[in-house]
Amino acid sequence: QVQLVESGGGPVQPGDSLTLSCTVSGGTFSDYAMGWFRQAPGGARSFVAAVSRHGGATYYGESVKGRFTISRDNAKNTAYLRMNSLKPEDTAVYYCAADRRANDHSFSIHSSAYDAWGQGTQVSVSS
Repeated sequence: QVQLVESGGGPVQPGDSLTLSCTVSGGTFSDYAMGWFRQAPGGARSFVAAVSRHGGATYYGESVKGRFTISRDNAKNTAYLRMNSLKPEDTAVYYCAADRRANDHSFSIHSSAYDAWGQGTQVSVSS
């Protein structure tokens, strides 16, 4: 059974940068498109970014476009989310997710498409 573990969250100030990691075990990492989602207090889970199985295609939510970068290292079974110019509204629990049904060049922005999820890591942006 595939397991996902996020790390790298924490408290930061506005304008700071942070990199989240998501390490996958129990499956073949390159079989999965990977996505990042987030959920702010009292809010719904929303799409942040996704990357295709071999990293050739990426997509971002409008609120993070130009500030966040998703990547993956299939040799390390790890996906990353580099977050620059963080804002207070980026405060949320960030979740990584794996989609086994995606083909080589696709991914979904819908949480329902993802088969497995990590436990989440908290990112708090405040001055």
